[in-house]
Amino acid sequence: MVFDRPVSTSSQISKKLFRDYSWLFFIICSVLALQLPITQAHAQLLSTDTTNNTEQAEPEWANDSLGRRTPRGTVEGFIKAVANEDYDKAAQFLRLDPDLQDDMDGAALAQSLQRLLDQNGRIFPYSQISNDPGGLEDDNLGPNLDRVGTATVNGETFNVILEKTEGPDGGPIWLFSSQTVQRVPLLTEEEATGSVVDRLSPRFLRETKWGGVPIAHWMAMLLLVIGAYLLAWSITSFTLYTLRLLWYKARQEATAGIIRAFALPIKIYLAVWLFVVASEQVGVSIIVRQRFSEVTIIVGVAAILLLIWRLLDATTRFTERRLTRRNNMAGVSAVLFLRRAAKIAIVVLGFIAILDTVGVDVTAGLAALGIGGIALALGAQKTVENFVGSVTLIADQPLRVGDFCKVGDIVGTVEQIGMRSTRIRTLARTIVTIPNGELASTKIENYAHRDRFWFHPTFGLRFESTPDQLRFLLVELRAILYAHPKVSPTPARVRFIEIGADSLNIEIFAYILAKDFDQFLEVQEDLYLRMMDIVEASGTGFAFPSQTLYIARDQGLSKEKGAEAEEQVRKWREAGEMQIPSFNSDRIQNLRNSISYPPEGSSQQNGRAT
Repeated sequence: MVFDRPVSTSSQISKKLFRDYSWLFFIICSVLALQLPITQAHAQLLSTDTTNNTEQAEPEWANDSLGRRTPRGTVEGFIKAVANEDYDKAAQFLRLDPDLQDDMDGAALAQSLQRLLDQNGRIFPYSQISNDPGGLEDDNLGPNLDRVGTATVNGETFNVILEKTEGPDGGPIWLFSSQTVQRVPLLTEEEATGSVVDRLSPRFLRETKWGGVPIAHWMAMLLLVIGAYLLAWSITSFTLYTLRLLWYKARQEATAGIIRAFALPIKIYLAVWLFVVASEQVGVSIIVRQRFSEVTIIVGVAAILLLIWRLLDATTRFTERRLTRRNNMAGVSAVLFLRRAAKIAIVVLGFIAILDTVGVDVTAGLAALGIGGIALALGAQKTVENFVGSVTLIADQPLRVGDFCKVGDIVGTVEQIGMRSTRIRTLARTIVTIPNGELASTKIENYAHRDRFWFHPTFGLRFESTPDQLRFLLVELRAILYAHPKVSPTPARVRFIEIGADSLNIEIFAYILAKDFDQFLEVQEDLYLRMMDIVEASGTGFAFPSQTLYIARDQGLSKEKGAEAEEQVRKWREAGEMQIPSFNSDRIQNLRNSISYPPEGSSQQNGRAT
């Protein structure tokens, strides 16, 4: 016997109760529920019973005195009759072959069917049996047949089938089909002595009955519950210990949390499965199992929803700890909100599933919830959009609290990322609040994550500058970049790029190593001043716009400095040390960090900086 689908938890039972008192929970529930065909439970969760989904027309015929108008009524009536040991009445739920009816003992057949179901059979929970006079229409058995259980005779398993017949008033009467009855073996004297429970129990426990069942069966159920739980606990504990011993990932935080989440639901599920198999093997009465069959489905519902609940806790707590280590409080808030919402959904789903299991029509309630949900979603459209935007911001993390960024036309520092909006303090010290839905779809430029700052000026020099003066500038300006400790040497370039309309243009391209924008401005200022000194030392100067009337004021170029620069270039040529078009590695290595920074005379260099 295999369970295909465990099912959910009651919304009223907390995780701690399951963890600390799982054995008590299992004993109580399993005593009431002996078997669950999980494929049927799966159908119960995914599709609504025909009785609950369709409006039935009022019958034109009177009620049957035995309640045989529906398959469920027939099964319930048969179970009640055999519980009262009224086998003549129970025989009226069997369809006997008219040709052999005189030769067949209906009461004996009813008792044999009970014994077969006690020891080698099962009946589906009542909620899985149709309560529609027409029966189930999608079971591939035809319009007049319904499957209500299984039984095994001589190692061969067959379906227990109900067949719809026509009563004296023309109304439907559901009976155990003649094919099913024919496969029921009559009791022998040895079989009549009872099941394993009956043979091993004292006489007074067999003769004393409660609810139509010997006390021995109730006591056997209790012992089986305890034994099944202890065996399931032993198997689960050994498996977890072995898993942690052989698989190193099982000892890591994330994987260990997932394994712990599976442990309790699997323990409950395994214990119920062992209990069901054992109760069938020892022949616990079908009366007991069927009386509490609905609880079996509820136990399955409890198992699956408990698993989802614990997995949700494990994953969200792991995520919460990671976000806390990153100081992402907005992310923590979102995770907590989503966890609460998911738990509410789990509780609602479990409550609906349990109500549906016990026969309450939940169709109208679900329709009302659907209409209300649509109305709420339409009314809170912007709120939902902002919430989804906040989840996107937290998951993608384009910005964090404290980041200096540009959002659209707004430049400032992020002060708070909330569930609805984000607050940015601008350079004018005002606060701008941006809805998260809008922020998530806006272009964001985040300055906080850059590892270096781009230094990219273009110097326009006077047209009177000679080529040797330009060569002097190219060499000395590159030397400054290579020598400066706050400038990355790769790439660090200075190139004569253009003869412009009113100047000779030299482009400087480098990255400044600075931890923030303020430090970048400090280094940039130092570079500009040093480069201005180099331009002045070259004997040339920065170009003025051609529209400016500067001729009368122009003092001309310095012939002395120009001659010095040309002499220096000549020496470089003669010595073969012209570092054009690029510096050699030895020269770069000699220049590295040869500039004193902060510059001499600076209060920081003298240790007087605060």
